[in-house]
Amino acid sequence: MPQATAKSYDSITRTGVLIADDGTTEYHIDSDSMDSGMFRFLRPGQRVTFDLVDDRGEKKPRNLRIGIA
Repeated sequence: MPQATAKSYDSITRTGVLIADDGTTEYHIDSDSMDSGMFRFLRPGQRVTFDLVDDRGEKKPRNLRIGIA
């Protein structure tokens, strides 16, 4: 199960970016990412775990959960 840190999040558009633990891989959050998990918003620096799904050849985070620090 991948872990990452929220780099940015816009609560109005419900979009943002997660930075994986490797420090270089970015995962873009869309409103579907937020609908499928326990979060209504994220704050920068917040740790999350998530599932990666293949959406037309692009890996997208789904089922976001509170991560382990």
